[in-house]
Amino acid sequence: MNSTDRQHPPPTVQDLIRRIAGQFEAAGLCYGHGTDNAVDEAAYLVFACLGLDHADVPAVYAAPVDERAIAGVDRLAARRIDERIPVAYLVNEAWFAGLPFYVDERVLVPRSPIAELVRDRFEPWLAGRTLQRALDLGTGSGCIAIALALEFPGARVDAVDVSGDALGVARINVERYGLQDRVRLIASDFFSALAAEAPPPAYELIVSNPPYVDREDMDMLSPEYRHEPTLGLQAGADGLDSVLTILHDAPRFLTDGGVLVVEVGNSQAALEARFPRVPFVWLEFEMGGSGVFLLTREELESHRLEFAAARADRQVQGDVG
Repeated sequence: MNSTDRQHPPPTVQDLIRRIAGQFEAAGLCYGHGTDNAVDEAAYLVFACLGLDHADVPAVYAAPVDERAIAGVDRLAARRIDERIPVAYLVNEAWFAGLPFYVDERVLVPRSPIAELVRDRFEPWLAGRTLQRALDLGTGSGCIAIALALEFPGARVDAVDVSGDALGVARINVERYGLQDRVRLIASDFFSALAAEAPPPAYELIVSNPPYVDREDMDMLSPEYRHEPTLGLQAGADGLDSVLTILHDAPRFLTDGGVLVVEVGNSQAALEARFPRVPFVWLEFEMGGSGVFLLTREELESHRLEFAAARADRQVQGDVG
């Protein structure tokens, strides 16, 4: 080691994160794909690029980083800034319910607060019940279906999506976790393929994070969100196209006492205004997030005429199939 090396030791992981975070901050990036600030976004990129384990924090922050590894991080950081690509797509990895998943631009980046419900085993709504069958409607990367299967080892989970591209990503993740025998991937426009089965399946739990972005919000999306598939985001002028179909059809596929959990995000106000008599239970999350409701099969049945009328109106408008 020469005197220059002693005076300028190699940068540490922490040094690299701080430098990249400064670049992200200066670039005015938009966050929301697993992080909400420049420092966490930089750490996401650095840890994924260097293959670091978050379980090793804080000791790993002091580890030196060689020039070749730094160059690799810098290349992806430049793309994050210049192309506004979310880090999850740059490193092909996102986390959901504490689990890593392969992702690319065929699917949305997992970020639903439903992860907290899965880890809490949907208590108290499933308390004392054995979950035998569950449905993840609009599975995307398969993250919800896989997390359900791992949290409920005795359950079979159907994972439905209309996008063949999305199912291709979900298949990668199902195989990664060795769940081919318990997670069934199904190409279907909402419940249509399930309705064709004889008899149609019945679930104790249906979970959905469907498209729910309204037209105004779609027009205002940042460049980062425009890397995601439009099919997984847009849901008509008021953001309710998908949820109207789900509310109408879900009771046919729920067992007695079964529950429906759906994320509608910023379209919560529009949904409440459309159905002022429906007793939506809006769930609260310790880790942040909102716009997720729960209804039982019995509640859905008691308002089926309202849901049928709303769906019929939307079909006349040509917005819902």
